[in-house]
Amino acid sequence: MKPAFSVIFLTTLTGAGQGLFLALFTQQSYSLFDLLPRQDDQFYGYGSLLALVLLIAGLVASFFHLGHPERAWRSAAQWRTSWLSREVIALPAFMGIVFLYGMAHLMGWKPVLITLPSGLTVDSTILLGSIGTVLSFALFVCSGMIYACLRFLREWHTPLTVINYILLGGASGFTLAALYAALAAPSQANFFAGWAFIITLLGLLGRSTSLWRNARLRPTSTLQTAIGIKHPHIVQKAQGAMGGSFNTREFFHGKSASFLRTIKPAFLVLAFALPLLLLIGVRKQVGGHGRIRGQILRARHGLRQRANVRQERELAGIEQSPQFRNTGV
Repeated sequence: MKPAFSVIFLTTLTGAGQGLFLALFTQQSYSLFDLLPRQDDQFYGYGSLLALVLLIAGLVASFFHLGHPERAWRSAAQWRTSWLSREVIALPAFMGIVFLYGMAHLMGWKPVLITLPSGLTVDSTILLGSIGTVLSFALFVCSGMIYACLRFLREWHTPLTVINYILLGGASGFTLAALYAALAAPSQANFFAGWAFIITLLGLLGRSTSLWRNARLRPTSTLQTAIGIKHPHIVQKAQGAMGGSFNTREFFHGKSASFLRTIKPAFLVLAFALPLLLLIGVRKQVGGHGRIRGQILRARHGLRQRANVRQERELAGIEQSPQFRNTGV
């Protein structure tokens, strides 16, 4: 098909924003059970604002795909039957929760709502994060089902479409979270990079399975069945007097066969192989920085101990001096 770049930006930016929010709340959930050190509120707050910026950018990009942007509000009217309408409702709802989650951290709006029998306290950020997680997955499902519900496009009409939406969005978000943590909280970069590596591998598995499935599909209709002529050899000689149609403009890319052969390998390299290599590099670099930081801290500790010993010796020398004893202290 002829790609609509506004839709590509919409799905890519919103998916990365959803994944980044999920990564931040995953880290907070780990810290709630003392599995990871809890970060300061600014880490979660500014990270949520970054996710919100991505979501807003994706929403703005979607307007360039509309013939009449001033009528965009009508797209939510068919929510009972249309996955597009459900996406239009889920996206602003999720954006609102992300905003509240970030502001709750930045402004300190964290009243304790529940104290569990184990002693764990659930504040407003945990509640908002849980609601945001549900809305994030609902948005993934709505976006994926827009394409998976099309029965006549058999390449998309499969649960793998929704699964790949979730995996690729999660991989983008956790990868972005690793970069954000490397700048704001280096001790957590390995956590995010590790999960990004795992989700990217799962995304590679899901997308490869989809490509394998699509390559084995056989068309259920032919030119003969489409136009009702049973001749074994049918060739289209002309487009007619108008020289084209909606289908030839919107459902044909106009690229050569040699160009098409490079698309799938390039996609697999750029979407999976390259990010995996970068994640490995991030883990090594963060590990190196961690070792250097540990050496610096040990050196500081050693210097501090030496200073303390020197101070104790000086005090001991003062106490033993005749002047100190004559003062009667």
